Amino acid sequence: MAHCIVPEAEEILEKEFKVLDKGFVRLVDYLGSDDRIVQAARVSYGDGTQTVTKDEALIDYLMRQQHTSPFEQVVFTFHLKMPIFIARQWVRHRMGRINEISGRLSVMKEEFYVPDIKNIDPQKKDKLERALEPLEPEEAEKIQKEFVKGQKKSYEAYKSLIESGLAREIARINLPLSLYTEFYWQMDLNNLFHFLKLRLDTHAQLEMREYAKTILNIVRKVCPVATASFENVMLKSVSFNGEEIVALRKVLSGETNPLSGKKLDRFLTKVKNGLQL
Repeated sequence: MAHCIVPEAEEILEKEFKVLDKGFVRLVDYLGSDDRIVQAARVSYGDGTQTVTKDEALIDYLMRQQHTSPFEQVVFTFHLKMPIFIARQWVRHRMGRINEISGRLSVMKEEFYVPDIKNIDPQKKDKLERALEPLEPEEAEKIQKEFVKGQKKSYEAYKSLIESGLAREIARINLPLSLYTEFYWQMDLNNLFHFLKLRLDTHAQLEMREYAKTILNIVRKVCPVATASFENVMLKSVSFNGEEIVALRKVLSGETNPLSGKKLDRFLTKVKNGLQL
């Protein structure tokens, strides 16, 4: 099959989509499209062998049955700019290929992430994540100024060490996690969908979700049919384990729910989330 050209994707190549205060996502290149997924699944060549409707049905079938290899035929390369604390979460997705700017070879720019006042939240009680309930504006503004003050002091010390002749790889040690980094990131569509499933979840860090939302919109330009199927089958779905299926059957038949305690709480949360999707 010839190289896939998607007009909608061509229009956004090399375009920077702003994320957070100084970050961005940029589609550098793509290989494949919905057509490539279909052709790989059929292991055949040529255009026009099937109707669009049948192509959509095939992609949806592949997604529902978790036949993942045809989706791996589509590959994306992004140029990303983000705070280091987000980048360190990003690299946990090991199926991607990354080449990051080096603080040994380059002098890092004075660019730090400063959260918006509405995103400065307290810790949620008895939970790992933040509460997503902003502090009072006056208190949040005070904390924001402390961020800026600490970042400025840290960078001034860094520049002073560089100018004194200290090796860049040593001078960078005290730079904070809010410093922006950049890297090229390449990943196939199957693993990219897995990344998006995890990083668009409400339990993912707010800043990470902003990058995931932008990437989802870009992927939709390249593979609109596959992305629609992903959103329907994976992103906007809820799964139940065997015990929960038994409980659900009993509830639907009018019997008493056999679950209790934390198991019941988890079950009810899943049902509630499913109804909200």
